[in-house]
Amino acid sequence: MKIVFFGSPSFAVPSLEALVDAGHQIPLVVSQPAKPVGRKNRLADPPLALRARELSLVRFQPGSLRNEEVVAFLAASQADLFVVVAYGKILPESVLALPRLGAVNVHGSALPRWRGASPVQAALLAGDEETGVSLMKMDVGMDTGPVYSTVPAVISPRENAEDLGRRLGKMGARLLVDSLASIERGTLVPIAQDESLATSCPKIRREDGRIDWTQGAVRLERMGRAYAPWPGLFAERGGVRVKLSGVALVSTESATVPPGTVVAAGESVHWACGTGVLSAAVLQTDGRRALPAAEFV
Repeated sequence: MKIVFFGSPSFAVPSLEALVDAGHQIPLVVSQPAKPVGRKNRLADPPLALRARELSLVRFQPGSLRNEEVVAFLAASQADLFVVVAYGKILPESVLALPRLGAVNVHGSALPRWRGASPVQAALLAGDEETGVSLMKMDVGMDTGPVYSTVPAVISPRENAEDLGRRLGKMGARLLVDSLASIERGTLVPIAQDESLATSCPKIRREDGRIDWTQGAVRLERMGRAYAPWPGLFAERGGVRVKLSGVALVSTESATVPPGTVVAAGESVHWACGTGVLSAAVLQTDGRRALPAAEFV
């Protein structure tokens, strides 16, 4: 099958690799443009674009998909199917209508729960015990199309977004490749989502990782896992930003000191929260290397 692949982050890489390994023709890989990263704001391509280059695939990184020249360029690929995995932008109707089999999306949740840009983080923040990966026929909405199939996944108690995303990415790749033949034959029929069960999740911002110590330790521990590796969980000490890693719930019982107070410091640092106590095993100030808690202390 001739497939144009859309994706940007690491979550999309296993699906692209699986399509190549399965022998599908990939005439074009579409990804987000390079963006400035780090303290020096150097331009860096997203992980999928880097992997496409390693695979010697043709890359295309337009700033918008709503340009007539971009649509014409995509049409010239004469693709049978568009596959979208965490591309980062909604495909307009003019693009969705191009391939003869339409477009499918691999989404990192059990739809209709957690439609949107951050399904893995949202599941961890909500304390969900189970999530999944879904293969959906795309429409013009935000993850609103009918679903071909969903594979469930139990969330481990200490699993963070990086680990869970990596696992779901591999599951999604298998689901995608195993479903393509049935989609092409028309024997796999997508089922409309139950709108009454739908929840949504926004794009993650850097500021989302800022700690409010008046919140409960349970909530902050979930944030620590959801925002690993980015934007991370951080607070300020003397006006300097400090990133906390390896966070854990110490207690759900409230300390007798104000929230934000350090109540223990050794192999890990413990803080009083609005309710409960939170610990961190690794701390890092801006511009410095990450340190084990004992060394930081």
